[in-house]
Amino acid sequence: MPTPTTIDTDTELSAVNSILGAIGQSPVTSLNYENPEVGFIYNLLTEVNKDVQNEGWVWNVEYKVKRTPEATTKYITIPANVLRYDLNEDNIYRQKNLVRRGGKLWDTVNQTFEFDDDVYLDITWLWPYEDLPSVFKRYIISRSSVRAATQLVSNPQLVQLLQVQEAQARASCMEYECNQGDHSFMGFPENSTFRTYQPYKALQR
Repeated sequence: MPTPTTIDTDTELSAVNSILGAIGQSPVTSLNYENPEVGFIYNLLTEVNKDVQNEGWVWNVEYKVKRTPEATTKYITIPANVLRYDLNEDNIYRQKNLVRRGGKLWDTVNQTFEFDDDVYLDITWLWPYEDLPSVFKRYIISRSSVRAATQLVSNPQLVQLLQVQEAQARASCMEYECNQGDHSFMGFPENSTFRTYQPYKALQR
């Protein structure tokens, strides 16, 4: 019986090596941040990772997340890996407007850090690179490679080639988003049921 092939998922190290390879540099065996080039590439990877996740995708956006005030202070702290948040759309009366101040939720309408009740938020999370879907890892690598080539290599043809690869990777991400998101122009909410018109049913009449 043949031994199954084991395929390792992309890591930050392999991503850095992919970016280095894209600009014609040799790979490294570890993320040695004392190496200026490695440190620069890793910072690019980190920045692009955050930029991409800031857009909000089906895999890093959660709706109607309940946040409970602390019992003693009535404050609601914001986790470090929250990129964006807003009141859930069910709160149609807009009696609150929330922003981040000092790592806590601040209500600009009532001008207070204190909340008496639970608050439901739509949150965009920042996840570690290793936890991202594969197509988004490849997109982040392609986008980082364009930036690296632009800033480190004086080769317009290379930049153009990498931009084509970036566009192709972006298209794969959009396909993933559409397939996984189950989006509908009808706007049906979660936990609802809707079945679109099936053309084959006309043949049953």
